[in-house]
Amino acid sequence: METDKATPNFDDIRPLTNDEVKGAIEELIACKDFEEAFRYIKPDLDWEQFKQVMRTFKTKEDFKANLGYEAVMMVAKNTTFSLTISGRSRLPEGQKPCTFISNHRDIVLDAAFLNVMLFEVGYGLTQVAIGDNLLTHPWIETVVRLNNSFIVKRNVSGRQQLLASAQLSAYIHHTIKETKESVWIAQREGRAKDSNDKTQTSILKMLNMGGEKDVLTNLIELNILPVAISYEFDPCDFLKAKEFQQKRDNPDFIKSRRDDLLSMETGILNSKGRVHFTIASPINPQLEKLDKEMDKTELYATIASIIDTEIYKHYRFYPCNYVAYDMLTNTNRFSSNYGLKDKKQFESYLQGQLDKIVIPNKDEAFLRTKILEMYSNPLINSLTTQE
Repeated sequence: METDKATPNFDDIRPLTNDEVKGAIEELIACKDFEEAFRYIKPDLDWEQFKQVMRTFKTKEDFKANLGYEAVMMVAKNTTFSLTISGRSRLPEGQKPCTFISNHRDIVLDAAFLNVMLFEVGYGLTQVAIGDNLLTHPWIETVVRLNNSFIVKRNVSGRQQLLASAQLSAYIHHTIKETKESVWIAQREGRAKDSNDKTQTSILKMLNMGGEKDVLTNLIELNILPVAISYEFDPCDFLKAKEFQQKRDNPDFIKSRRDDLLSMETGILNSKGRVHFTIASPINPQLEKLDKEMDKTELYATIASIIDTEIYKHYRFYPCNYVAYDMLTNTNRFSSNYGLKDKKQFESYLQGQLDKIVIPNKDEAFLRTKILEMYSNPLINSLTTQE
């Protein structure tokens, strides 16, 4: 069970404690920006009644299991055709805490959807890593920390980055081993804009830092469990394609906070079709077979490859993935996996997304290729596990 004692050196990144819930609730319901944001997704909200409900939440668990769960399921109901999970038999027995590592499609919803799916199958909610670049307003930080998220410091450099990584790693080890809660972290910093999902070795190096033994033992102690996330449609695909051209045309291009907010809003509010999460196999049995004396660079690369393979093997594919692959490669390799209607629907969807892109010197052929790659790359990576 979670203890409610906060370790002091984690104060600036940890979730709120239950002792801090009452103050956080009062802070939120007095915040006009929070009220406006909530009315945006629930226009008919009776704010006075909502405030009374908020004040009934005495613990983080109350907040997560009621408001957090309800908000995410409202998004799922309004923007997905279905939200499903498989592989639950691979979850650790007895609620043993683990580190969920998944591919990263949506800024907010990857972890939010996973949490409600785990809650639905009785596993419980995990702590979630969230980058401080998304905490664009104080009320957002309050909400995420109230919702049991911990903060990843991204806007730091040099020695401060090293210290932040060490603190983050120590916190994850503490959470798994001491407070006995599971955590979720993406396999890379930021989303894979082209859906070519690759675990960054820097993530594994960070996870190792908080351990007290060798690399393999430290990572084995975290009970890493990969998760494959499959969205039928990515509402942000046109924004990602736009960014590819912006970076191509100006190598110094950097996204603004406004861009991050637009991606968050677009990802949350627009249609995603079918969304599926697959719990892959725990990697400890594979890690235990590796040589502890292996060169560290090779070892990290090998572990990253193990995680990638587990994710690649467990994607779920939709007609759009097969159509995109055949359009990209100018072949009919997967024509048996879709019909003429599927192809026409995807072609119409693709053109509609391209039409949303407003950019100087718009290169539609380039943008089209980039979106096709987004829908093809998971399939291409999956094929490598069958060779």
